[in-house]
Amino acid sequence: MRSWTDSLRFAFQPVVNLTTGTVAALEILARPEHGDVLARARREPELDGRLAALAVGDAARKETLLPLHVNVFAGTLADLGGLWALRDAVRAAGRLPWEVTVDVGPPFTHVPHRALLDGVAALRDEGFRICADGVGDGDLPLRLLDDLAPDLVKLDASLLTRAASVRAMRTLCEESGALLAVEGVESESQCAAARDAGAQLAQGDLFAPPSRLPTSDVYLPRLPSAADGFRPAGPSVREFVRPAALLPQGASAERVRKLLTGAPEVSGVLLVDAAGVPVRSVQRDRFLLSLSARYGHALYADRPAARLGDPPRTVGVAATAWEVLDVVADGERSRTADDVAVVDDKGRCVGVVRLADLVRALAESRVEEAAGLNPLTRLPGSDAVTGEVDRWLAQGRGLALTWLDIDGFKQVNDGAGFAAGDELIRAVGRALARTESEAVRVGHIGGDDFLVLAAPERLDPLAAAMLDAPWTAGGRAVTLSLATLVCPPGSVPDHRGAAASLAPLKRAAKALPGASWVCGQAGRAGYVVRRGTAADGTAGVPAP
Repeated sequence: MRSWTDSLRFAFQPVVNLTTGTVAALEILARPEHGDVLARARREPELDGRLAALAVGDAARKETLLPLHVNVFAGTLADLGGLWALRDAVRAAGRLPWEVTVDVGPPFTHVPHRALLDGVAALRDEGFRICADGVGDGDLPLRLLDDLAPDLVKLDASLLTRAASVRAMRTLCEESGALLAVEGVESESQCAAARDAGAQLAQGDLFAPPSRLPTSDVYLPRLPSAADGFRPAGPSVREFVRPAALLPQGASAERVRKLLTGAPEVSGVLLVDAAGVPVRSVQRDRFLLSLSARYGHALYADRPAARLGDPPRTVGVAATAWEVLDVVADGERSRTADDVAVVDDKGRCVGVVRLADLVRALAESRVEEAAGLNPLTRLPGSDAVTGEVDRWLAQGRGLALTWLDIDGFKQVNDGAGFAAGDELIRAVGRALARTESEAVRVGHIGGDDFLVLAAPERLDPLAAAMLDAPWTAGGRAVTLSLATLVCPPGSVPDHRGAAASLAPLKRAAKALPGASWVCGQAGRAGYVVRRGTAADGTAGVPAP
């Protein structure tokens, strides 16, 4: 009699790192050729657990070295606890638990939350990674999501049209230390939206459809670099993590050789202890060179590979790219090209980063950023600022756009000279740069004109920093004018609309004598004079 397993096949779909363009893992999807096995699995926890175990077994037969994602229903994990069939399958396949991520999916309604959390804790104690699947398109309560503390959160691509929700999820992931992924990506616009929303990972038919054989050949559209706008000084190492090739610390040199020669894309192997903590690092070229030397294979093949390894270089998952470069710079020059292991809070390896990925991304960032800098102040120009404005608007964020210039600057140049005028512009630029943060972006758009993008609540500190400071050029006092347009979510379509609404406020601010600050709101007539006094002595002037 034919068993339901006879008609069961599995497909593999890559999970792609949006920064490096490489495959971070493979999700294994059950594909029954006939019957309703998946519907039964939803009702029968034992069957669902067995499907997860069979998925790992199928991956072992395909000899993929990539980390794996397997799917289970939340009810299965609550009912079976530790998923013993899956654990046995991982062990039998020669895999380590931290190479496997369990995607826990809906429905969550009517699932005993305490039992579910206990099941998650049991898997996590073994070293398995936990993913909250179907977030945003299922019934996972936010409180339960917080209690699960997943290593990864997967959103459905349909949520990309709700920018505020995705942004909120990214903030939650940052606070909890989880990665954010978007699944079901089918178009380049969705891919760009996922990256703009801060997702580190994505999967979908755009990159590669599910296939019977594992693949690392994926399509990644050319996306604007983070340096097209403002880039944080310290991009997270999470953006660059690649899967690690892991073997037990006692593995023989011959076993390492077979792995390296069978997988040319692997640049090195990490030898880990029983807890998954790296103890030795084996770099591909040095290792194979040692074995290829005269008598090398005879001397080392049956001996532990650790003898040909080096102490591992590690960074925590919360490290920045610059911290990785510091680790590389402090090491031996001969090991500059070695992978750096990324470890979690228990010291277990969660992947590696390659120096080439970091250098390429940071170099592109700096080159593109430098090309757009004003040569006098070294601040970004108008393209960078307006690009950031459009990103904030696309994300549904409220913002305040402030124009600033120096009053009577032509007279400053005529009276004090161009050198004094240039130094005054540089001084204003330095003061504005000191106000920069994640909520304040500064640009120099030419001459004595500056543009500041800020969260509305940061306006008062910004104005105080610029208007309360004494400004001089060539011994004469100088004042500044500010004009601010507050844009609630949805009030302007893009930076052009914001600039058009800001123009009359700029004229109003310049019409006031001395230091001044005029504020208006997009979509509303009129404005308020926050600093300065009109010629007739009034503090509030209607819009023309």
